[in-house]
Amino acid sequence: MGREARDRPERLGEKLYQIRSDLGLTQAQMLDYLDIDYHVAYLSLWERDKTEPPLPVLLKYARRIGASADVLIDDDLDLPPIEPLPPAQRKRLKPQKPQKPQKHRRVVRRKM
Repeated sequence: MGREARDRPERLGEKLYQIRSDLGLTQAQMLDYLDIDYHVAYLSLWERDKTEPPLPVLLKYARRIGASADVLIDDDLDLPPIEPLPPAQRKRLKPQKPQKPQKHRRVVRRKM
């Protein structure tokens, strides 16, 4: 009983890129706009069809553009027109800064 690969949407990455592009956002701003906690590299992989985003992420994309997730997944359906975000709303989106690993301080207990 083998496991066969499922069909993958051919235009998913193209559609994810188009959404971000039409909104006028950088990749970091898009992550903030979607309110998801992923590294920017994942967004790049999704947009280039290297990997697929998890279902909850696809649902957030769809909700943000006011469409069904079917529109993203079905290659025969086109995206609805997407209005760019106003500059004031784009400014409120904070680009993610790389987080530095926290250094753990060693606690030395002295004998009294």
